[in-house]
Amino acid sequence: MLKDGVTLYFVRHGETDWNAIRRYQGQTDTPLNDKGRGQAARNGRALRELLAGRADLDFVASPLQRASETMSIIRREMGLAPDDFRREDRLKEINFGHWEGRIWDVLADEDPIAFKARAADPFNWCPIDGESYCDLAARVETWLSALERDTVAVSHGGVSRVVRGHVLTLDGAAIPLLEVPQDKVLVLRRGRQEWV
Repeated sequence: MLKDGVTLYFVRHGETDWNAIRRYQGQTDTPLNDKGRGQAARNGRALRELLAGRADLDFVASPLQRASETMSIIRREMGLAPDDFRREDRLKEINFGHWEGRIWDVLADEDPIAFKARAADPFNWCPIDGESYCDLAARVETWLSALERDTVAVSHGGVSRVVRGHVLTLDGAAIPLLEVPQDKVLVLRRGRQEWV
């Protein structure tokens, strides 16, 4: 659980070409596209205004290039050294296993059994050689509960969902359905959220 008094400024990475066509990325290491770089710059400007030169923040990102590049752009927009941040493996996206690289719009036809199983229990369903949202939540909770100071984090849609699940004490069934915009900053404090 997020400790009392700690604020998390969470940003989902900017758009990639795979996002644009609804192709499952998971832990496949894909780069930002031009729109994604623009989203990252927008979020950096929003954080610059919101944080007004605070020097007491921790900065951490998933090591996947779409998240690390987003963080570099954010820091540049904030007037900070672009590459002066930590990378954290626990912030990697959910592993979609045998669904990575596949396009959402055709999965119902290509893999109907798994598609129906996921629809029946999206929090606990696990792709072959992948992770469930339940697995991801356990991984991310170890990171979240260890935060000691206000933190700017750049990660992924699945991580955004499970972080909010923990902070807002949501039922597991609701977590995979949460929106995950790429052009907003999510400000999380224990028990509450705000979009900037």
